[in-house]
Amino acid sequence: MSDPSLPIALAPVVLFDLDDTLMAHRAAVRAGIALHMRELAYEGDPTAASSLWHDLEEQHYHSYLAGHLTFEGQRRARARDFAIAHGDELDELAAGAWFDRYFERYRDSWSLHDDALPALDALAQALPGVRFGIITNGEPDFQLAKLERLGIRDRFEHVIASGEVGVTKPDAEIFRVALERFAAVAPVGRAAYIGDRFETDAVGAAEAGLVGVWLNRTGDAGAPGPAVSGVLEISSLSELPALLTSRLAG
Repeated sequence: MSDPSLPIALAPVVLFDLDDTLMAHRAAVRAGIALHMRELAYEGDPTAASSLWHDLEEQHYHSYLAGHLTFEGQRRARARDFAIAHGDELDELAAGAWFDRYFERYRDSWSLHDDALPALDALAQALPGVRFGIITNGEPDFQLAKLERLGIRDRFEHVIASGEVGVTKPDAEIFRVALERFAAVAPVGRAAYIGDRFETDAVGAAEAGLVGVWLNRTGDAGAPGPAVSGVLEISSLSELPALLTSRLAG
């Protein structure tokens, strides 16, 4: 029988970003746009085309997150601008069909980063009772579809998407909502959040009171050092168990 005078150990919570943290989003984008270009007989350097498509995604997706475009509107804007750069003008209806076809190629290319599943397994072993979740900027149905297709939906107790809660990372509110959902089921211990974007993920989480972890897979030196922001930096998810065990256990 447990001693009621002893403190109860609360289960830690480890939260993840999805795209380019667990799922190899950029690799899927590169493969998808390359296949789509071949189908459309667009000429041009594949590397330059992939870079352009990435830049358009950053531009228009963030316009959607800021409320300036609808989810469908940002898709059509990306398609229209990419097509124009390759001498192909699209109206709104054609832009929608263009993106739908590209999306099929992108979806067929979805895969997990090689370190994702081993890291989840290792964390579960290193932190008994750990509870996993996702916080992602995007539409819930779209992000859930990725998790289902990748075969990892049942790994996560809660999936919090900005399109559902009405606020995006790095706003502290989305991290607060996530922890409240976990706490509604059972009391939570310390929490960490891991993502590939320095400001949006790691700094946002740290400022919300979580352990913020920046997954810097590419060795990007463009962001301020972790010491400046108070976040932790890793280059692979394989580093997480050693990094988080002492910070979240007990």
